Amino acid sequence: MFANYLIGLREGLEASLVVCILVAYLVKTDRRDALKPVWIGVGVAVFVAFAFGAGLEFGSQEMTFKAQEALGGSLSIVAVCLVTWMVFWMRRTARHLKTELQGKLDSALRMGTGALVATAFLAVGREGLETALFVWTSVHAAGSENGTVQPMAGALLGLATAVFLGWLFYRGALKINLAKFFTWTGGMLVVVAAGVLAYGVHDLQEADFLPGINSLAFDISSTIEPDSWYGTLLKGVFNFQPDPTVVQVAVWVLYLIPTLVLFFAPVGFRKSVGTTRVEGQKAVHEQGESADGGARDGDRTDGDRERLRDGARGAGSRTVGDEG
Repeated sequence: MFANYLIGLREGLEASLVVCILVAYLVKTDRRDALKPVWIGVGVAVFVAFAFGAGLEFGSQEMTFKAQEALGGSLSIVAVCLVTWMVFWMRRTARHLKTELQGKLDSALRMGTGALVATAFLAVGREGLETALFVWTSVHAAGSENGTVQPMAGALLGLATAVFLGWLFYRGALKINLAKFFTWTGGMLVVVAAGVLAYGVHDLQEADFLPGINSLAFDISSTIEPDSWYGTLLKGVFNFQPDPTVVQVAVWVLYLIPTLVLFFAPVGFRKSVGTTRVEGQKAVHEQGESADGGARDGDRTDGDRERLRDGARGAGSRTVGDEG
C-alpha cells in the first residue's frame, strides 16, 4: 500500500503543481476569462487517465493467463522506463518548471481558446497517463497476493494527498524545497520501480517470453512468510518476493544500483568529468608538443655539432696540404 501511496503522491503532486502554476499565473495577470479552457483541459486529461487505467484493468481480464502475464510484464517494463525518465527530468527541471509553463501559457493565450485547452491537457495528461500505467502495473504486481483493494486505496489516498498539498501551495499556506522533495521521493520511486521491473520480468517468464522460471536465486519463504505483517510490508514497499528467480535478482541489481548512483550524483557530475577529461587530453597534447619540440631542438644541435666537426677536419686537411 505504501508503494502505491508514494506513486499517487509523487505523480499527483506534479500534476497538482502544474495546475496551480497555470491557475495562479492567469489570476495574477488578470486573465480569469482563460480559466475555463484550462479547467476543461485538466478535466479531459483526468478523464483520459482514468479511462486508460480502466481499459487496462478490464481489457486484461478477457485475456488468457499467458496473455495477461505477457501484457503485465511488458507494461511493467514500459512503466519503469517512463518513471525513470520522469524522475531524472523532474530533478533537472524542477527549479525552472514555473518559467517553462508560463512561457507555454503565454503562447497559448495569443493563439486562442483551443490552444489553452491543449496546453492544460498536455501538461496534466502526461502525468495522468504515467500515473495510470505505473499504478496499474504496481497493483497488478501486488494483486496476486494482497488483492487490488489495498494497493488501489493507497494510490487514491496518495492522489488525494497530492491534491490537498497542491491547494495549500496555491493558497500560500505551505512552502517546501521542491528540488529536495522531488529528489528524495524520486529516489524512493526508483526503489519501487526496481521491484516493479523485477515482477515484470517474472510475468514474462511465466508467459514463456523469458527463460529461467524454475531457476531460483534463493527461497526464504519459510523465514519470511508472504502472509505475515513484515512479508506484506516488504511486498508493499519493495515488491519483495521470497523466492525470486536468478533473472529477477540480476535485473533488479543491474537496474537499481546504477540508477541510484546516477540519480544522486551531483548535477554537474558529468560536466565536470567531461571537462577534466578534455583538460587531461589537452595537457597530454601539450606535453607531446613539448617533447617533439625538444627532439627537434636536439636534432638541430646534433646537426650543428656534425657540421662543426666536418669543418674542423676540412681546415686540418687544408693546413697539412699547405705545409707540404
